Amino acid sequence: MEHDWANLDLDRAARTGDPEVVYGAGKTPEQVLALLRGLGVAHPDRAVLATRLGPQTQQLLATELPDADVDPVARTATYGPLPRPHGKVAVIAAGTSDLPVAGEASATIRAFGAGVEQIVDVGVAGLHRILGARERFADADALIVIAGMEGALPSVVGGLTGVPLVAVPTSVGYGASFGGLAALLGMLNSCAPGVVVTNIDNGFGAGVHAARIARTIGKATGR
Repeated sequence: MEHDWANLDLDRAARTGDPEVVYGAGKTPEQVLALLRGLGVAHPDRAVLATRLGPQTQQLLATELPDADVDPVARTATYGPLPRPHGKVAVIAAGTSDLPVAGEASATIRAFGAGVEQIVDVGVAGLHRILGARERFADADALIVIAGMEGALPSVVGGLTGVPLVAVPTSVGYGASFGGLAALLGMLNSCAPGVVVTNIDNGFGAGVHAARIARTIGKATGR
């Protein structure tokens, strides 16, 4: 499906198992609406996703696509029926300020066919909080661990479990956090083995990766 400003990849679902996702930043509300509608027509039996949506785009989608699930915190919109979830991803966020990234990851996981449990405000400043939440992520097939500031939480969680773990640095923090660079470097230098890292604030990328792990395990084990 072609526009003079976009060329939708309608074969992506056949190649990868998942439809194309609309990245909303830099697009007008009308462009996002047209793309989401086009993907919905091409994949009527499968939810399609748009990310990084500004307030005006969210308002337009809520008006024009009343069946869409528009999340103002995650800045996402999901349109169409969600696939049956297979497997489970635990999304663990260090602080409430990390919720936009955690929400983006969670919306992505659901759209990509895995179950999700979100665990929020368990950062290392109060170590008892993450220790008290261990039972909630012990049975997960994949983990996403999100943190700003110094980015220490993925190393702590990586030392508590052998579940595949994707770390997401966020731009939350004061001046010397350098917009998430401090957290990114801390996670890349994690002493916990098996921690892999996405780009700063990339909840979407982490969600895709973790959902594919979880749904593969879930389908193989009948969950």
